[in-house]
Amino acid sequence: MKTAGVDGLLVTHLPDVRYLCGFTGSNAALMLAGGRAVLFTDGRYTVQAKVEVVGTRVVIAKKPAVTAACEWIVQEEIKRCGFDAGQTTVAALESMRKAVPAKLRRSLFVPVEPLVPKLRQIKDAEEIAKIRAAATLGCCLFNEMLEYLRPGLTEREVAATLEHAARMAGAEAMSFETIVASGERSALPHGRASNEKLPRQGFVTLDFGVILDGYMSDMTRTVHLGKAHPEERDVYDAVLEAQQAAVSVVAPGVTAGEVDEAARSVLRRLNLDRWFTHSTGHGVGLEIHEGPRLAAKQTQVLEPGMVITIEPGVYMPGRFGLRIEDMVLVTAKGHEILTPSVKAWIEL
Repeated sequence: MKTAGVDGLLVTHLPDVRYLCGFTGSNAALMLAGGRAVLFTDGRYTVQAKVEVVGTRVVIAKKPAVTAACEWIVQEEIKRCGFDAGQTTVAALESMRKAVPAKLRRSLFVPVEPLVPKLRQIKDAEEIAKIRAAATLGCCLFNEMLEYLRPGLTEREVAATLEHAARMAGAEAMSFETIVASGERSALPHGRASNEKLPRQGFVTLDFGVILDGYMSDMTRTVHLGKAHPEERDVYDAVLEAQQAAVSVVAPGVTAGEVDEAARSVLRRLNLDRWFTHSTGHGVGLEIHEGPRLAAKQTQVLEPGMVITIEPGVYMPGRFGLRIEDMVLVTAKGHEILTPSVKAWIEL
């Protein structure tokens, strides 16, 4: 905050609020100033806030939490209050300004770089343990699905079965809408589960994650139903080689762009890079997409404690596609794969 030139910070993005003080409610504004932390929320969370919040004063407001926080800013005579421009809408900023005297509206609120998300990129031991547990559960669920997948099931039936199993195994929720894409639909990088039936012959891509104690997992595996065409097997081997090449270079000091290039160069050598249409990966934690972003020319340096995905894919519209994704922890000397379930060719 000092480097950013502000003497207060208004935090409204709920994952950031949870990270800083432990509160998991749906309505909150957290003020940080002068070594103090004050959480504003409403009467629905009186008991919950007492149980969850750590190191922070709690104010139960009878008005919008952000409005109450802004009035506190004025009362405490804070001169420059930072806010995360990446998470604050134009409408929210307008509301913040309306909550303070007119003479302060131009000067009080200062957009700053995402300070809290930057801190969240480096996970501590407790966070890593929670992510590892979520990733382990994801691997167990995939192994169970191998016994279930068969031609004729709809993609939605597959997704529903996986999600039910996740809940029964203790997951709070899924990290995101489960992706099940089969046959020609496997060429859709984010193919939502549909009423299409799994084919007798063709790829089935499962991309899913679970939430345990607030922390998320994310993994993708692609299997083949029936006997594969040689080209399908070749493309699978290429994506697996690209994925393993990218994982192998993950270490402290390596840039996000170098990891992306490790995957992309393999597909380029095999003339498949034009079908790889997204970035190689992203950070995972309290949100499914966090920093760092692993994409071409990204200069951010990997650091111990980061948890990232490595997920190259090849997508040929009207034909087939596939993706292989692991969660990887950056360690002091290299990396650890958190989703070690089988990636070798599986033909069911």
